[in-house]
Amino acid sequence: MLRHTIKRTLLMIPTLLGAATLAFFLLRIVPGDICEVRFGGVEGGVYNKDAVEICREQNHLNKPLTVQFQKFITGIVTFEFGDSMWSRSPISEGLAHRFPLSIQLTVMAMVVSILIGIPLGVLAALRQDTWIDYTARSFSIVGIAVPSFWLGMMIIVGLLISTHQFFDQPWMPPLQYTSFFDDPLTNLSQMIWPALAVGYRFSASLTRWTRSALLEVLHEDYVRTAQAKGLFRTIVIRRHALKNAMLPVVTVLGMEFAALLSGLVVVEQVFNLNGIGKWFVLAVDNHDFTVTQTLVLLFAAIFVVTNFVVDLIYAWLDPRIHYS
Repeated sequence: MLRHTIKRTLLMIPTLLGAATLAFFLLRIVPGDICEVRFGGVEGGVYNKDAVEICREQNHLNKPLTVQFQKFITGIVTFEFGDSMWSRSPISEGLAHRFPLSIQLTVMAMVVSILIGIPLGVLAALRQDTWIDYTARSFSIVGIAVPSFWLGMMIIVGLLISTHQFFDQPWMPPLQYTSFFDDPLTNLSQMIWPALAVGYRFSASLTRWTRSALLEVLHEDYVRTAQAKGLFRTIVIRRHALKNAMLPVVTVLGMEFAALLSGLVVVEQVFNLNGIGKWFVLAVDNHDFTVTQTLVLLFAAIFVVTNFVVDLIYAWLDPRIHYS
């Protein structure tokens, strides 16, 4: 296991290097010049050529690609990501401001989805073809079909109507994000609603995965053997069936966690949250190479690390799995 851990850790280096290389060169292939966009506007217009040349020189865009790439890789190794080409502010400051928000939203959405999805999926599997099962399956179908941004908009409308009716003061999403450490109540009042919108949709798919995985395990021979030996059904389910049924569920949890952490731009837009997803779309729209390639590398690192952690959880859940 130790050898596998070391091997996977070392393999992360070429994987992330490949992602960084692709992000760097593909961005240079895409048509558009950030300096022309910056001085001429997004829709074009008249701009000063001297100002554009100065902008290119400041951002090292007039140097060969090999020199730019070397500077980019050196910045990654030293954790000096440089400045945004659009706002001229340090990228590290932007990450420090936006990444905690995305982490909190992801964790809260995951907690909501786990608390709803896994118990509901287990209950549906144990009560197969009953009204409980049909209700859980209907819940899943609706949750998967309803987009998170639409649910978020309905939550805001519902809060506006209810608060205006009962308190004469309509509720609106705060215009500025408040850290949990600064004001926990204000922070939770702002973050709980997008977490519910995202968590509900994810809990729907988690319910289906948990139900199907547990149903498959319940028909295995070792489960029937354990029941035939006289073990209580609750013990068989808790100690044997549920633990093995969690393997595919862990995979879904890992991939969804990475996807959520990589950005929920539409939900962030609806609830006026400045997370990394919204920042990424803004950087792409403005041809901000430095921010875009840094965030692409960050997203790649999130998926690579998440896959690695999922592999370790596999071995913990099922001791029969050995990595050689």
